[in-house]
Formats: sequence, structure tokens, C-alpha cells
Amino acid sequence: MSDTAKQPVAYVRDTMLEQKPAPLSQIGAVRWIKENLFSGWFNSILTLVSIFVIYKILAGTLPWMLGGVWSAGSLSECRDILNAKFGNTHYACWAVLTERWNQLLYGFYPSTEYWRANLAFFLMLLAIAPILFDALPRKLLWISAAFPFLMVWLVWGGTIWGPVGIAVGFVIGALAMKVLVRFGDVLALIGAVVAAIVWWMFIGPSVVDALDASLPIGHLKEVESRELGGFMICVIIGIAGIALSLPIGVVLALGRQSDLFIVKVICVGFIEFIRGVPLITLLFTASLILNYFLPPNTNFDLTIRVIIMVTMFSSAYMAEVIRGGLAALPKGQYEAADALGLDYWKAQRLIIMPQALKISIPGIVNTFIGLFKDTTLVMFIGIFDMLGLSNAIRANSAWNGVYWELFIFIGLVFWASCFAMSQYSQWLERKLRTDHH
Repeated sequence: MSDTAKQPVAYVRDTMLEQKPAPLSQIGAVRWIKENLFSGWFNSILTLVSIFVIYKILAGTLPWMLGGVWSAGSLSECRDILNAKFGNTHYACWAVLTERWNQLLYGFYPSTEYWRANLAFFLMLLAIAPILFDALPRKLLWISAAFPFLMVWLVWGGTIWGPVGIAVGFVIGALAMKVLVRFGDVLALIGAVVAAIVWWMFIGPSVVDALDASLPIGHLKEVESRELGGFMICVIIGIAGIALSLPIGVVLALGRQSDLFIVKVICVGFIEFIRGVPLITLLFTASLILNYFLPPNTNFDLTIRVIIMVTMFSSAYMAEVIRGGLAALPKGQYEAADALGLDYWKAQRLIIMPQALKISIPGIVNTFIGLFKDTTLVMFIGIFDMLGLSNAIRANSAWNGVYWELFIFIGLVFWASCFAMSQYSQWLERKLRTDHH
């Protein structure tokens, strides 16, 4: 027997080692901090400098914010309270929000009718929920369809027949399209628009007036548009502009790529003209010039005029965003639609447009956020939004000198709204992802 065979086996394990947790430096918060904040000497210096800057900012702002006064009748009274408590006035006077929050949110809307504005806001959330989340019951879409008419009735008041008359116009248009579709899609669309306009302009007003006089159902106290304001008017204009600009933008984008020369020229001219004009110019047009083109003794509500101009402005930008999505779509998708024998509208509805809209989600939401923030420009044409009301509050001798408190509150309200839209768009992008990266 050789010497190698005589040597015993050094070690053979007959039991498993007991499982132990990973080192603390390789898991959890410690690992994240090491990889993201102190991964190298340069990142470590940037992290320390950033911590110092954040500390200095918070050290200056937190005492100012948390040590403020929430109950006072004027700025002078607020300063007296601060002097008695701290010996100086270097703290916030939040009392202006405690006293004027309802004005910032509702404008000059009658306080006894706040329930109508609150109900309209709740119905708005209920109406957009099934549109944004397909997991909700589809029956809720009936609330979505009825909400625009309910909102008009709740916010402006009057009887229920006015909004019903407007809704009947859409029903008549849909019926006309259903009847005329056998003669072609374009003719059916034109006939539907004509039928609805004839009802709204000539027949509907007389029918509504007769019903108002004989059967005033659901009469609410009428509120004029000049009494609307604050965050309420921003929501009304913003939601209306968002809801209307997306379908109009889709039509304009398709029209710009159309082979029909007249359609293409009209769409290109509209888009380029609107994009070349500042929104404030269109708002002044809505406020001052538009009345000159209307028949004598015509009362065209200012809020409706502003919604029309804001929608036109947003639609032009929306059309370019969607056109970018259409251009990014591979040519093979169009060829696949042709190979399946689909006509133009079916191809757009089933294959082309869903993919183009998915590609365009970031740009669409970016346009929506910009539109919602641009609603503050209405202050320049005499509509008191939140910024306009902040100026009105500061013009009062009791609160003359208050700045930061009002602007911080307004900024937080808009940030919360825009952040919610941004988070939804990111969630929708993740939900619609079809790649596996």
C-alpha cells in the first residue's frame, strides 16, 4: 500500500452549517446609504455638503413655520401675539389662512351654497375614477357621462332643464350619426354635428324656457360666473380643458397627417397659429374681443369663453404630442393593419392610436399639468383665482403685508394636484409596459 493511500481524509462534513443572516453592511438601509450616498470620495463630499445645506434651510424655515400664529384677526394682531410670545415677529402668520381659507377655495361663492361646490367636487372624483382605473365597475361610467351636466347645474344653479337640454343635443347628435352611418363615416359625423347645433341654437332654448316656466324641477339658487373664484374656478377650467383638449388633439393630429389637402391645411393652420400666440393673448381675446363677433344682446358667459380658449390652446399642443407618438410607431404596425383588411378608422381605433397614446403618455400628462397651472392666468382678465384672491386679501388693510403664507399655501395646493397627476402617469406607464426589461 502506498503512502498516499495510508493518509486519512482531512475533513468530510456530515452536517450542514447553520444559516446565518447577511452582514449588516450588505443589506437594508446601510447598503443603500453606502451605494447611493457614500460610494466614493466625490459622492461623499456632495452628500455632506447637501446635508449641510438642507440643515441650514430647515433650521431657518421650520421654526418660522411651526412657531407661527394660527388665530388672529389681522396682521397687526398677529404681530402683537408674536412679540408677546417670542419678543420678535420673525415667525409666520398663518391666521390669514384660518380666516380666509374659504375665500381662497371658493372665491365669492355664497357661503350657504358651499355644499353644492363640495358635492360637485365629490362627483368629479367619482366620475374620473372609472376612467383612470379600469378595475372599477364599468357602471360608474354613467356617472362620468352625467357629471358635466350635473356640475353645471350644481355650480351655476337654476333648474335641471338647462343641463338636460344640453345633454339632449348630444343624444340627438348620436342618433343622427347612427342613422347616417350607412352613407359613410364622414357624412355621419357632419350630420351629427349639424343636428346637435340646430337643437342647441334654435329648438332647445325654446323648449328649455317652456319647461322652466311650466315645470321648474330641481331649482337651485342661481350663481353668476363673477362669483366663482379661488381653487374652484381653477378646477372647473382645468378639468374642462383637460377633458376636451385630448379628443380634439387626437383629431387634429390625425388631420395633420391626412391625405386630404383641405383637412391637412386647416389642421396645420390651426395648430401653428395657436402655438404661435401666448395664452394670455387668447384670454384677452375671450374677455374683450370675442363679444364683438357675437350677435347683439348675446350674453356669452365669460367662464365658458375662457374654457373655449384654454381648450383651443391646449389642443394645439396636445396634437403635436400625439403626432410624436404616431411618428414613433413602427411602420410595420400600419402595414399589419392593412394586412388585416381594416379600414382607416378601425385601424386607428384598434391598432394605431392605442399604441401612439401609450408612447405619448409622458407628453400628454406634461401638457395637462401645464394647462392646470396656466389657469392662474385668468387673474389678468378679472377672474379671481387663488393668486388673484391673494392680491385682494393683501389689498385689505387688515392683511396688508402678508406674502409668504398665502403663496406657500397656493403653491402646496397646486403641487399636490400636479404631483398626483404625475404619479398617476408613472403608474399607468408601468401598467401598460409590454417589454420585459
